[in-house]
Amino acid sequence: MARGLNGSMNGAGHGPAGREGVEARLPGVSNLSPPVAQAVSAVVGLKTTIPKDRRSAQTLGTEREGHGALIGDDGLIVTIGYLITEADSVTITDNDGNELPAYIVGYDYESGFGLVRTERPVDLKPMRFGDSDSLELRSEAYVAGLGGEKATLKVKVAGRREFAGYWEYLLDNAIFTVPAYPLWGGSALIGQDGTLLGIGSLLVQEALGPGAPAFPGNMYVPINRLKPIFQELVANGRLSTPPRPWLGLYTVEHMGQLVVGGISDGGPADRAGLQRGDVLQALDGEVLDDVPDFYRKLWASGPAGTAVTLRMERDNDSFEVTVRTGDRARYHKYGSD
Repeated sequence: MARGLNGSMNGAGHGPAGREGVEARLPGVSNLSPPVAQAVSAVVGLKTTIPKDRRSAQTLGTEREGHGALIGDDGLIVTIGYLITEADSVTITDNDGNELPAYIVGYDYESGFGLVRTERPVDLKPMRFGDSDSLELRSEAYVAGLGGEKATLKVKVAGRREFAGYWEYLLDNAIFTVPAYPLWGGSALIGQDGTLLGIGSLLVQEALGPGAPAFPGNMYVPINRLKPIFQELVANGRLSTPPRPWLGLYTVEHMGQLVVGGISDGGPADRAGLQRGDVLQALDGEVLDDVPDFYRKLWASGPAGTAVTLRMERDNDSFEVTVRTGDRARYHKYGSD
């Protein structure tokens, strides 16, 4: 559970909006080209339930709802990982309202992608992976959720840039689209050729980028980020590379400082006595410039389990604390694990 956050992660733009009323708020797209129309039909609804005692239940909820994109004849579906974190049940819904039980195949914390598979094949044609690098500023694409053409929105790429999430997440070359899609979690970003280009992760208020006027939009994780790890994730559920060191800190930039906005209960930072409001100044003697710099220095310190020394400030007093980093995957539970 995360302490010290203002509202849940849903309120901060992580979780999916409720499906009720979404179609009424979307203009929909008619006369889709055959490749796009076929791809849209491969977008499914996804619901999960999470036991109340799981660590993500307080921040992400015990019932989560979003989307996924069918990518395999065997019922394999790609979605955004926070929808399935610590879930003990997964249900997939197609456009005809048919519900199919599914199970978790894998989750990669570094990219944010999650994979599930239905217990029996879905009677739909899977989407093909496209080339998300082909999306440039002002490129046009489509965003789709469950519901066919009436749940599809034509969008433009508002930016391709680095995204740093306060939950120890860093994504190179993220895709930012406008206008905002109201049910973003796990939605599909589809190219004009009908290929899958990204999976919906966030609602953002500054889709046009730093310094530009506030304009709501969405952040999509590029599908090219999945391609190099796809086969291993399908086969093993996670990557064989050593897990990154994890602190369990929610870090935000405020007035030129890195401030602890929340702490994961029972995580490494919590056990070391760090508190909300503490200011991060340096890691292993190296001054921290911003959130991405903090993450890069942390991940370069070694694998999970490495001890790092943080220089902190609290109530105008500086102090150092050594924290034994952890493995985020071990912190969370999956299914009956």
